[in-house]
Amino acid sequence: MASLAEKRVSDSEDGPADPQARPEELRLLEALLFASTEPLDQATLAKRMPEGVDVKVALAQLQADYAPRGVNLVRVANKWTFRTAADLSWLMTRESTETRRLSRAAIEMLAIIAYHQPVTRAEIEEIRGVATSKGTLDVLMETGWIRPRGRRKTPGRPLTFGTTEAFLSQFSLEALSDLPGLDELKGTGLLDSRLPSGFSVPAPSDDVTLREDEDPLEPGDSLELLLAPAAEPETGEGS
Repeated sequence: MASLAEKRVSDSEDGPADPQARPEELRLLEALLFASTEPLDQATLAKRMPEGVDVKVALAQLQADYAPRGVNLVRVANKWTFRTAADLSWLMTRESTETRRLSRAAIEMLAIIAYHQPVTRAEIEEIRGVATSKGTLDVLMETGWIRPRGRRKTPGRPLTFGTTEAFLSQFSLEALSDLPGLDELKGTGLLDSRLPSGFSVPAPSDDVTLREDEDPLEPGDSLELLLAPAAEPETGEGS
């Protein structure tokens, strides 16, 4: 019995081949490779092909046929598989949003900055009663919800922080004045109804103008934030 390759040569000698017709071994290889969930080596493919088929030649032909197409036949670790053409890989790129849960420390810090801005890191630590990890501050900076405003006119000229428009957008606030006040916080259970005498919630301001006790930021302040040494992890910080 003549092999498929010999039959194809004989057909070509008898007359012009149908341009739509394709050698049977190529169709078989296509089917095997498309149906497989993983790349296949030449030996595995040869076991599934009719006797007499030169699999190596057939793979080379199939690879050439698919070279100009949106899907290419490629060899990976001596195994064969179909892959999206390299110049079209951008079509397979998928953007996704990763949801990250803020730690308890980050939530507390964000609330303090929102209500007490402009506020320094030392002032945040004084209000919380615990040292603040640089990593917690970094997370809030990465979200874009807080920003350095200026420098406090005190020894060491520490950075002051405030919230951003992205913070308002994230929490659907038109202005900082829309943040819940003392009575609202009590009503939602976020504050104990039995608070110390004289306890109050600050009224935050949207004024971006630097205050009298603030100096403008200087070139290199952002770099200083990036290079600042990390503080020790906070004791009892939630995850």
